[in-house]
Amino acid sequence: MSAEPGTVRPGGRTARVRAAVLRAAGDVLAEQGFAHLDLADVARRAEVGKTTVYRRWGSVTGLVADLLAEMAEESLPRTETGGVLGDLRANARLVRGTLADPRQGALFRAVIAAATGDGRTAEALRRFYEVRVAEWAPCVEQGVARGELPVGTDASEVVRAVSAPLYYTLLTTGVAPGVAAADRAAEAAVAAARAGVFVVRA
Repeated sequence: MSAEPGTVRPGGRTARVRAAVLRAAGDVLAEQGFAHLDLADVARRAEVGKTTVYRRWGSVTGLVADLLAEMAEESLPRTETGGVLGDLRANARLVRGTLADPRQGALFRAVIAAATGDGRTAEALRRFYEVRVAEWAPCVEQGVARGELPVGTDASEVVRAVSAPLYYTLLTTGVAPGVAAADRAAEAAVAAARAGVFVVRA
């Protein structure tokens, strides 16, 4: 069975072509939104053959899925400070920094908007966040092991609780949250976790 377009990781010249095309696709998303993402335009911007782009990715949604996979792979690894609050504050500041970045923030808004009406984009976005949540969940698990949080705390839910208010602020106001808001989100999530809010009940 052949792989879906855009899911095979290439090497050499093919890797350079992929990098150029994904960079161009990200630029279009950030500048103009999902509705204006066109494979021929992306090929022109990336200075590669249109046929190459159509053959490799097949569709706009295939290209967006590969872009999100690339972003997940290249995201910074988690920070370990020795305490769950410090770790999750670092996570919140990383999310906040991404959303405040002119290119990345616009890109995420475009992809989130597209995901509301396109199933494959929505699935790619879910996979992206699964990777990021899994990367940071050990910080919570270590907090449980150190006795900072109750046994049975759902690590993934705590990580999501850190990010959720930051995305909500961006989507409802159009303005990226500040550092103070990021710290507050981490503190609120940790306070709730310490109170047992995220303990999985039998």
